[in-house]
Amino acid sequence: MRFRVIAGVLLAGTLLMSIALTPVEGEVDLLIRGGSVLDGSAAQARTADIAIDAGRIVAIDAHLSVTARREIDAHGLTVTPGFIDGHSHAAGGLSGRLNTAVPLLAQGITTVIINPDGGGPVDLSEQASRLAARGLGVNVAQFVPHGSVRRAVVGMADRAPTSPELARMASLVADGMREGAVGLSSGLYYAPGSFASTDEVIALARAAAAAGGVYSSHIRDESDYSIGVVAAVDEVIRIAEGAQITAIVSHLKALGPQTWGKAAILVDHIARARERGVRIFADQYPYDASGTSVVAALVPRWAEAGGRAALRAHLSGDDRDRLLGDIRTNLRRRGGPATLVVSDYSANRSYEGLTLEQIAQRSDRTVDAVIVGIIRNGDAGLVSFNMSDADIELIMRQPWTMTCTDGDLRAEGDGKPHPRGYGAFVRKLAVYVRQRGVLTLSDAVRSMTSLPASVYGLKDRGMLAPGTWADVIVFDPAAISDRATYSAPQRLATGMAYVIVNGVIAIDDGRPAGTTSGRMLQRRR
Repeated sequence: MRFRVIAGVLLAGTLLMSIALTPVEGEVDLLIRGGSVLDGSAAQARTADIAIDAGRIVAIDAHLSVTARREIDAHGLTVTPGFIDGHSHAAGGLSGRLNTAVPLLAQGITTVIINPDGGGPVDLSEQASRLAARGLGVNVAQFVPHGSVRRAVVGMADRAPTSPELARMASLVADGMREGAVGLSSGLYYAPGSFASTDEVIALARAAAAAGGVYSSHIRDESDYSIGVVAAVDEVIRIAEGAQITAIVSHLKALGPQTWGKAAILVDHIARARERGVRIFADQYPYDASGTSVVAALVPRWAEAGGRAALRAHLSGDDRDRLLGDIRTNLRRRGGPATLVVSDYSANRSYEGLTLEQIAQRSDRTVDAVIVGIIRNGDAGLVSFNMSDADIELIMRQPWTMTCTDGDLRAEGDGKPHPRGYGAFVRKLAVYVRQRGVLTLSDAVRSMTSLPASVYGLKDRGMLAPGTWADVIVFDPAAISDRATYSAPQRLATGMAYVIVNGVIAIDDGRPAGTTSGRMLQRRR
C-alpha cells in the first residue's frame, strides 16, 4: 500500500510545512536518512529524514518510522531540492546522445528551461516530442523564442512589423503558451531581435502574460554598444510594466572595462522598480567571461540586416571600410583580441582554445583578416573575458538573483565551449559560498531552487516538502568542485553523492545511473 499524504499549499512561492499526514501504511520507495536538510526557502538547515514514494516526497521529519525499498544514509551530508537552471542552451545535447544529462546532474541540476535569448524552434510541440522520444535525464521546460517568431514572420528585415504581421507574431506566442511554455524569451542584443522596438516586445509579452507566462530577456546592450547597459535594463523594466508581466534580466552583467562598476546602478534601478511593485528578477552565471559568437560580439547589427548573404556582401562591397571600423570598435569594447578565445569553429578546429591574437600571430595575418575569414566561413563560438569580480559579487548577493548556466551541453571533443555548461552551479557553491563567503549556503540554494520555481511557475518543485515532486540532491558542501576549465570545458563536476529526479535515483553514490526519469514540464498558473 502506498504512503498517503495531504497535499501542501503553495503560497507566495513558499510551500508551508504545516501539513497533516495520515499514518504510515506500508513501505515507501526511498528513504533519505539523517541529512542536513535545506528545504530551498533559505531557512536554516535541520536534520531530518525524507520519505519518497511514487515520485513525490511524502514525509519529512526528524525521525521517520517507515520502511523503504531503498535507503540512503545522508548523515554528514546536505540535502536540498534539485537545482533549476532557468537559462539553458542544453536542448541540442538533450535531443542527442547526451539525453541522460550527466553533465547537468553532476552539478545537481534536475530541471532546465530551454530556448532562451529568443532562440529555438517556434513549434514547441515538435521540439517537446523530439526531446521526450529519447528519454530525458532531467526535467525540461520551454520558452517561446521571440527572435525565431520574428524571423518566421518578418525575416531578417530591420523594420517594424505591419499590423497583420504583429498580430501573427502574437498568435504564435499564444500558440506556444498553449503548448505549455513558461513564457517568452528575447535576445534584443542579437539580430533579428535587435530590430524589434520596445513597443513590439510589450505587445508580444502581453500575449505571454495573458497565459500566465513570464518574460526573459538577453538585454539590448550589456556594455556600451548601443543604448548602454543601464538603459537596456530600464527597457526590461518598462516591458514588465507595460505588459504587466514578471520579467527576468538574463545573465545580468556589466560587460567590458568601460562599464565596470555600473552593476551598482543596475542593482539600484531593479531594486527601485521592485519597490514600486514591478515583478522583475535577474539570473547570473558565476564566471568573469561570457560566451557568444564572433558575429554577435563584433559585427554591428546594421550589417546583419538581410541575413548572412548580405553580411558577406558588406565584407567586399562599398561598406567594407565602415564595417571593419565598427568591428575594430567592438573589439576594443570587448578588451581586445587577447581577451577573445575561439571556442567552436568547425571550419578549422585548430583555432579552438586560441585567442584571436594568437591565431593572427600563428597564421602571420592581421586580426582583421582572421575575423573576416571566420565570418566568411560561417562564424565561430567565442569566450570573452570581460567582467569584474566586484560586479559579479554585488549582483550575486541580491535576493532577486537566480542562478543559471547559459551553457551548452556538448560531448568531449565537440569544440571548447564556455565551461559554465558543466560547472556553473557547483562553482557558485564551491567558490562564492565556500571559499569567498559571498553568500550563505542556504541563500545560494534558494537562488537555485525555490526562487526560480516560483518565478517560472514550476508547481511542486524547488522545495522539499510533503507533496512536492522528489527532485532531490545529496552532497557534501566541503567536497563539491567544478572541474571544467576554459581549456578543458567538458570535465564533469564532482561531489554530488546522490541526485534524484522525480523520485528516481539518477546519480547513485557518485556514479551516473543512466536513468531517464525527467519530464517535459508546463507552467501552471
